[in-house]
Amino acid sequence: MALHGGIMKNYDQIKKSLLALHRELEDLRDMGKSDQKPVTLDQQSVGRLSRMDALQIQAMDKAKDARRALELKRIEGALLRLEEGEYGYCTRCGEEIAPERLNQDPAAPFCIVCA
Repeated sequence: MALHGGIMKNYDQIKKSLLALHRELEDLRDMGKSDQKPVTLDQQSVGRLSRMDALQIQAMDKAKDARRALELKRIEGALLRLEEGEYGYCTRCGEEIAPERLNQDPAAPFCIVCA
């Protein structure tokens, strides 16, 4: 399957946009690593409620990291489809994905019907 006209003209722009999103997510992931360190059990320096707050923050950061990892995989998939000439086509049904949808979410793997 070949890239349709609009994508072929904007190939470099699309690739640059996807790579920028990828870098941004990797940077956010790296910044969040410090918040995922184990919470110490030292009750002298941290009270029980403070420790519970720290554990909750740690859990939320781990969940954010998992969402970022999924988004990174979506972006990597979109970059692969771009290189293979399949970007802009639904990975489920093969129909063209609406340009408006790709403008909203450049890593979208599905057309609106299959999504």
